[in-house]
Amino acid sequence: MSQSYRANAESEQDPNRQNEEKGEGIIEKIQQLGQTKVPELSQDSNIHCLTIIGQIEGHMQLPPQNKTTKYEHIIPQLVAIEQNPKIEGLLVVLNTVGGDVEAGLAISEMIATISKPTVSIVLGGGHSIGVPIAVSCDYSYIAESATMTIHPIRLTGLVIGVPQSFEYMDKMQERVVKFVKKHSNISEEVFKDLMFAKGNLTRDIGTNVIGEDAVKSGLIDEVGGIGNAIQKLRELITAKQNNSPDKDLIQ
Repeated sequence: MSQSYRANAESEQDPNRQNEEKGEGIIEKIQQLGQTKVPELSQDSNIHCLTIIGQIEGHMQLPPQNKTTKYEHIIPQLVAIEQNPKIEGLLVVLNTVGGDVEAGLAISEMIATISKPTVSIVLGGGHSIGVPIAVSCDYSYIAESATMTIHPIRLTGLVIGVPQSFEYMDKMQERVVKFVKKHSNISEEVFKDLMFAKGNLTRDIGTNVIGEDAVKSGLIDEVGGIGNAIQKLRELITAKQNNSPDKDLIQ
């Protein structure tokens, strides 16, 4: 085989090898983060989609059979999104049963303080600590058939039966209530009424809020789907670009 023929043969194999390596890289990202792209590689769009699915995993590792969103994966992504100038908007897609309260509040606070436009959409369910995450964005949507469960804070495992334990849970609950009140149109009284309602959940207290009811209570801004959410996010991005001080300096 001549040297030129060997070079041509190797060049023909390189694209296939590159495609295989690219495919393996995408599969690895899906397995590790549940996403095909991480923020620093988002070059095709100025919108980054962040998915919050399954149970939000905090300081304790959940069993392997549980579908989880790990906060040690989400928090670095949010930092990268804030730093990446190519990403101009964040879409948060929720289908979660809730999970660790402190991890959920940490994610909520980070989303709420991102300087870029943010829109959330609840698909399927945005239960428990998923409620603060849903309302942490600039604008929120909920699918017509989606539900949100609002209930008091609970602890699992060994609980010491002393007044301090109750005070700790009460303070943690107040953190959630104040955050939801600050980032939505629902009043503290209405939210607590939903939280402590009796008879709506079997053998429990709390309320299942479905689609339009979440909007009527002021918890979510609008009923809509993924198309509505992306369109709204693009509008917010355009509005921010038009009001940018950098644009005034250029003119």
